[in-house]
Amino acid sequence: MDFKNGNELLSLCEQNNDSISNIMRQREITLTDATLEEINTRMKKAFIIMQNSVHLPLTEPVKSIGGLIGGEAAKLRETRRKGKSICGTILSKSITYAMAVLEVNASMGLIVAAPTAGSSGVVPGLLLALQEEYSLADENLINGLFTAGAIGYLIMRNATVAGAEGGCQAEVGAASAMAAAAATEMMGGTPRQCMHAATTAIMNLLGLVCDPVAGLVECPCQSRNAIGVTNALTCAEIALSGIEQFIPFDEMLETMYRIGKRIPSELRETALGGCATTPSGCEKACGIFGG
Repeated sequence: MDFKNGNELLSLCEQNNDSISNIMRQREITLTDATLEEINTRMKKAFIIMQNSVHLPLTEPVKSIGGLIGGEAAKLRETRRKGKSICGTILSKSITYAMAVLEVNASMGLIVAAPTAGSSGVVPGLLLALQEEYSLADENLINGLFTAGAIGYLIMRNATVAGAEGGCQAEVGAASAMAAAAATEMMGGTPRQCMHAATTAIMNLLGLVCDPVAGLVECPCQSRNAIGVTNALTCAEIALSGIEQFIPFDEMLETMYRIGKRIPSELRETALGGCATTPSGCEKACGIFGG
Protein backbone atom coordinates (compact mmCIF):
# COMPACT_ATOMS: atom_id res chain seq x y z
CA MET A 1 0.00 0.00 0.00
CA ASP A 2 2.99 2.31 -0.14
CA PHE A 3 2.94 5.13 -2.69
CA LYS A 4 5.65 7.56 -3.68
CA ASN A 5 3.74 10.12 -5.73
CA GLY A 6 0.26 11.33 -6.52
CA ASN A 7 -0.13 9.09 -9.52
CA GLU A 8 0.64 5.97 -7.49
CA LEU A 9 -1.79 7.10 -4.78
CA LEU A 10 -4.60 7.53 -7.29
CA SER A 11 -3.83 4.15 -8.85
CA LEU A 12 -4.10 2.46 -5.45
CA CYS A 13 -7.43 4.21 -4.78
CA GLU A 14 -8.80 3.04 -8.14
CA GLN A 15 -7.45 -0.51 -7.89
CA ASN A 16 -8.94 -0.95 -4.43
CA ASN A 17 -12.04 1.19 -5.03
CA ASP A 18 -11.16 3.03 -1.84
CA SER A 19 -10.64 6.54 -0.48
CA ILE A 20 -7.35 8.35 0.03
CA SER A 21 -7.91 8.25 3.79
CA ASN A 22 -8.21 4.47 3.88
CA ILE A 23 -5.21 3.97 1.60
CA MET A 24 -3.21 6.20 3.94
CA ARG A 25 -4.35 4.14 6.93
CA GLN A 26 -3.20 0.96 5.22
CA ARG A 27 0.14 2.54 4.39
CA GLU A 28 0.68 3.48 8.03
CA ILE A 29 -0.23 -0.02 9.19
CA THR A 30 2.10 -1.61 6.65
CA LEU A 31 5.10 0.59 7.41
CA THR A 32 4.78 0.87 11.20
CA ASP A 33 3.35 -2.55 12.15
CA ALA A 34 0.72 -0.70 14.20
CA THR A 35 -2.86 -1.94 14.32
CA LEU A 36 -5.77 -0.08 12.76
CA GLU A 37 -6.99 0.79 16.25
CA GLU A 38 -3.58 2.23 17.19
CA ILE A 39 -3.41 4.28 13.99
CA ASN A 40 -6.89 5.72 14.58
CA THR A 41 -6.11 6.45 18.23
CA ARG A 42 -3.04 8.46 17.27
CA MET A 43 -5.03 10.52 14.79
CA LYS A 44 -7.80 11.10 17.33
CA LYS A 45 -5.18 12.51 19.70
CA ALA A 46 -4.10 14.97 17.00
CA PHE A 47 -7.75 15.83 16.41
CA ILE A 48 -8.28 16.68 20.08
CA ILE A 49 -5.20 18.91 20.14
CA MET A 50 -6.50 20.69 17.05
CA GLN A 51 -9.88 21.24 18.68
CA ASN A 52 -8.28 22.77 21.76
CA SER A 53 -5.96 25.04 19.80
CA VAL A 54 -8.88 26.32 17.74
CA HIS A 55 -11.12 27.18 20.67
CA LEU A 56 -8.73 28.24 23.46
CA PRO A 57 -7.89 31.73 22.10
CA LEU A 58 -11.60 32.46 21.69
CA THR A 59 -12.16 32.24 25.44
CA GLU A 60 -8.67 33.01 26.74
CA PRO A 61 -6.90 35.40 24.34
CA VAL A 62 -3.21 35.85 25.12
CA LYS A 63 -0.42 37.89 23.60
CA SER A 64 2.26 36.08 21.65
CA ILE A 65 5.85 35.87 22.85
CA GLY A 66 6.86 38.67 20.50
CA GLY A 67 3.73 40.69 21.19
CA LEU A 68 2.88 41.03 17.50
CA ILE A 69 -0.36 39.02 17.63
CA GLY A 70 -2.97 38.03 20.17
CA GLY A 71 -6.73 38.44 20.39
CA GLU A 72 -7.41 38.54 16.65
CA ALA A 73 -9.46 35.34 16.60
CA ALA A 74 -11.77 36.60 19.33
CA LYS A 75 -12.36 39.82 17.38
CA LEU A 76 -13.24 37.85 14.27
CA ARG A 77 -15.70 35.70 16.18
CA GLU A 78 -17.32 38.78 17.68
CA THR A 79 -17.74 40.28 14.20
CA ARG A 80 -19.52 37.12 13.05
CA ARG A 81 -21.72 36.99 16.15
CA LYS A 82 -22.84 40.56 15.52
CA GLY A 83 -23.87 39.59 12.00
CA LYS A 84 -21.24 41.85 10.46
CA SER A 85 -19.15 39.20 8.72
CA ILE A 86 -18.90 39.76 4.98
CA CYS A 87 -17.46 36.29 4.33
CA GLY A 88 -20.39 34.11 5.29
CA THR A 89 -20.41 31.69 8.20
CA ILE A 90 -18.26 28.84 6.89
CA LEU A 91 -15.45 31.06 5.62
CA SER A 92 -15.62 33.36 8.63
CA LYS A 93 -15.30 30.41 11.00
CA SER A 94 -12.47 28.90 8.97
CA ILE A 95 -10.49 32.15 9.07
CA THR A 96 -11.18 32.63 12.79
CA TYR A 97 -10.07 29.11 13.67
CA ALA A 98 -6.97 29.23 11.47
CA MET A 99 -5.80 32.47 13.07
CA ALA A 100 -6.62 31.15 16.54
CA VAL A 101 -4.18 28.27 16.16
CA LEU A 102 -1.38 30.69 15.29
CA GLU A 103 -2.08 32.55 18.52
CA VAL A 104 -1.66 29.32 20.46
CA ASN A 105 1.54 28.50 18.63
CA ALA A 106 3.05 31.96 19.09
CA SER A 107 2.32 31.88 22.84
CA MET A 108 4.07 28.52 23.26
CA GLY A 109 0.85 26.50 23.45
CA LEU A 110 0.26 22.99 22.15
CA ILE A 111 -0.53 22.66 18.43
CA VAL A 112 -0.30 20.06 15.68
CA ALA A 113 2.28 21.00 13.05
CA ALA A 114 0.22 20.40 9.91
CA PRO A 115 2.65 20.31 8.25
CA THR A 116 4.59 23.03 10.14
CA ALA A 117 4.03 25.25 13.14
CA GLY A 118 3.91 28.30 10.90
CA SER A 119 1.07 26.80 8.84
CA SER A 120 -0.64 24.89 11.63
CA GLY A 121 -3.94 26.76 11.47
CA VAL A 122 -5.01 25.90 7.93
CA VAL A 123 -6.00 22.24 8.25
CA PRO A 124 -7.84 22.45 11.59
CA GLY A 125 -9.33 25.81 10.65
CA LEU A 126 -11.17 24.48 7.62
CA LEU A 127 -11.94 20.96 8.80
CA LEU A 128 -13.39 21.97 12.16
CA ALA A 129 -15.46 24.73 10.56
CA LEU A 130 -16.87 22.21 8.07
CA GLN A 131 -17.64 19.78 10.85
CA GLU A 132 -19.61 22.38 12.79
CA GLU A 133 -21.47 23.81 9.82
CA TYR A 134 -22.48 20.45 8.33
CA SER A 135 -22.82 18.48 11.60
CA LEU A 136 -20.22 15.97 10.44
CA ALA A 137 -19.27 13.05 12.65
CA ASP A 138 -15.81 12.92 14.21
CA GLU A 139 -15.08 9.89 12.04
CA ASN A 140 -15.60 12.00 8.92
CA LEU A 141 -13.12 14.58 10.17
CA ILE A 142 -10.61 11.87 11.13
CA ASN A 143 -10.86 10.59 7.55
CA GLY A 144 -10.08 14.10 6.39
CA LEU A 145 -6.98 14.20 8.54
CA PHE A 146 -5.69 10.96 7.02
CA THR A 147 -6.26 12.43 3.57
CA ALA A 148 -4.44 15.59 4.59
CA GLY A 149 -1.63 13.40 5.90
CA ALA A 150 -1.32 11.62 2.57
CA ILE A 151 -0.95 14.91 0.71
CA GLY A 152 1.51 16.23 3.29
CA TYR A 153 3.59 13.07 3.03
CA LEU A 154 3.81 13.42 -0.75
CA ILE A 155 4.86 17.06 -0.49
CA MET A 156 7.55 16.25 2.06
CA ARG A 157 8.80 13.29 0.03
CA ASN A 158 8.92 15.00 -3.36
CA ALA A 159 9.39 18.67 -2.50
CA THR A 160 9.58 20.47 0.86
CA VAL A 161 7.40 21.96 3.60
CA ALA A 162 10.19 24.15 4.99
CA GLY A 163 9.92 27.88 4.58
CA ALA A 164 13.70 28.13 4.81
CA GLU A 165 13.99 25.91 1.75
CA GLY A 166 10.95 26.75 -0.35
CA GLY A 167 9.36 29.93 1.00
CA CYS A 168 5.88 30.19 2.46
CA GLN A 169 4.45 28.43 -0.59
CA ALA A 170 6.02 25.31 0.95
CA GLU A 171 4.39 25.93 4.33
CA VAL A 172 1.01 27.60 3.91
CA GLY A 173 0.82 26.34 0.33
CA ALA A 174 1.34 22.77 1.48
CA ALA A 175 -1.13 23.15 4.34
CA SER A 176 -3.68 24.63 1.95
CA ALA A 177 -3.30 21.65 -0.40
CA MET A 178 -3.70 19.25 2.52
CA ALA A 179 -6.83 21.03 3.73
CA ALA A 180 -8.32 21.28 0.24
CA ALA A 181 -7.97 17.54 -0.38
CA ALA A 182 -9.29 16.70 3.08
CA ALA A 183 -12.31 18.96 2.73
CA THR A 184 -13.09 17.49 -0.66
CA GLU A 185 -13.17 13.96 0.69
CA MET A 186 -15.17 15.01 3.76
CA MET A 187 -17.82 16.54 1.50
CA GLY A 188 -18.17 13.44 -0.68
CA GLY A 189 -15.52 14.02 -3.33
CA THR A 190 -13.66 11.26 -5.15
CA PRO A 191 -9.91 10.64 -4.76
CA ARG A 192 -9.32 12.24 -8.15
CA GLN A 193 -11.29 15.33 -7.09
CA CYS A 194 -9.21 15.49 -3.90
CA MET A 195 -6.04 15.56 -5.98
CA HIS A 196 -7.50 18.23 -8.27
CA ALA A 197 -8.23 20.38 -5.20
CA ALA A 198 -4.72 19.91 -3.81
CA THR A 199 -3.14 20.74 -7.15
CA THR A 200 -5.10 23.95 -7.54
CA ALA A 201 -4.30 24.98 -3.98
CA ILE A 202 -0.57 24.73 -4.66
CA MET A 203 -0.96 26.51 -8.01
CA ASN A 204 -2.74 29.45 -6.40
CA LEU A 205 0.04 30.10 -3.90
CA LEU A 206 3.09 29.49 -6.10
CA GLY A 207 5.88 31.91 -5.26
CA LEU A 208 4.60 32.94 -1.82
CA VAL A 209 7.63 34.16 0.14
CA CYS A 210 8.53 33.63 3.79
CA ASP A 211 9.39 36.99 5.42
CA PRO A 212 8.52 36.90 9.15
CA VAL A 213 8.79 40.18 11.01
CA ALA A 214 11.55 39.93 13.64
CA GLY A 215 12.04 36.33 12.53
CA LEU A 216 9.03 35.26 14.61
CA VAL A 217 6.19 32.99 13.49
CA GLU A 218 3.61 35.71 14.12
CA CYS A 219 3.32 38.31 11.34
CA PRO A 220 2.51 37.90 8.46
CA CYS A 221 2.20 34.19 9.28
CA GLN A 222 -1.14 34.50 11.04
CA SER A 223 -2.92 36.29 8.20
CA ARG A 224 -1.34 33.94 5.67
CA ASN A 225 -2.95 31.04 7.46
CA ALA A 226 -6.24 32.85 6.88
CA ILE A 227 -5.37 33.06 3.18
CA GLY A 228 -4.39 29.40 3.15
CA VAL A 229 -7.71 28.29 4.60
CA THR A 230 -9.62 30.55 2.20
CA ASN A 231 -7.70 29.14 -0.74
CA ALA A 232 -8.37 25.57 0.43
CA LEU A 233 -12.11 26.14 0.70
CA THR A 234 -12.17 27.72 -2.75
CA CYS A 235 -10.24 24.83 -4.30
CA ALA A 236 -12.46 22.22 -2.67
CA GLU A 237 -15.53 24.00 -4.04
CA ILE A 238 -14.01 24.08 -7.51
CA ALA A 239 -13.12 20.37 -7.44
CA LEU A 240 -16.47 19.28 -6.01
CA SER A 241 -18.18 21.17 -8.83
CA GLY A 242 -16.56 18.78 -11.32
CA ILE A 243 -13.94 21.23 -12.57
CA GLU A 244 -10.75 19.34 -13.35
CA GLN A 245 -7.16 20.52 -13.08
CA PHE A 246 -5.30 19.50 -16.23
CA ILE A 247 -1.86 19.84 -14.63
CA PRO A 248 -1.23 16.70 -12.54
CA PHE A 249 -0.43 16.98 -8.83
CA ASP A 250 3.08 15.59 -9.29
CA GLU A 251 3.94 18.17 -11.95
CA MET A 252 2.61 20.99 -9.79
CA LEU A 253 4.65 19.75 -6.85
CA GLU A 254 7.81 19.67 -8.93
CA THR A 255 7.07 23.20 -10.11
CA MET A 256 6.62 24.44 -6.55
CA TYR A 257 9.93 22.90 -5.55
CA ARG A 258 11.80 24.48 -8.47
CA ILE A 259 10.29 27.89 -7.71
CA GLY A 260 11.23 27.53 -4.05
CA LYS A 261 14.86 26.94 -4.96
CA ARG A 262 14.83 30.16 -7.00
CA ILE A 263 13.35 32.35 -4.29
CA PRO A 264 16.14 34.60 -2.93
CA SER A 265 17.47 33.59 0.48
CA GLU A 266 16.26 36.94 1.85
CA LEU A 267 12.71 35.72 1.28
CA ARG A 268 13.11 32.27 2.79
CA GLU A 269 12.60 32.65 6.54
CA THR A 270 15.67 34.82 7.15
CA ALA A 271 13.79 38.03 8.01
CA LEU A 272 16.13 39.85 5.62
CA GLY A 273 13.50 40.89 3.09
CA GLY A 274 9.83 41.51 2.43
CA CYS A 275 7.59 42.44 5.35
CA ALA A 276 10.49 41.98 7.78
CA THR A 277 12.48 44.86 6.25
CA THR A 278 9.72 47.44 5.97
CA PRO A 279 10.31 50.45 8.23
CA SER A 280 7.42 49.40 10.47
CA GLY A 281 8.62 45.79 10.52
CA CYS A 282 12.10 46.88 11.55
CA GLU A 283 10.68 49.17 14.21
CA LYS A 284 8.69 46.29 15.69
CA ALA A 285 11.77 44.08 15.66
CA CYS A 286 13.82 46.73 17.47
CA GLY A 287 11.08 47.05 20.06
CA ILE A 288 11.10 43.31 20.68
CA PHE A 289 14.86 42.84 20.82
CA GLY A 290 15.78 46.23 22.20
CA GLY A 291 17.84 47.20 19.15
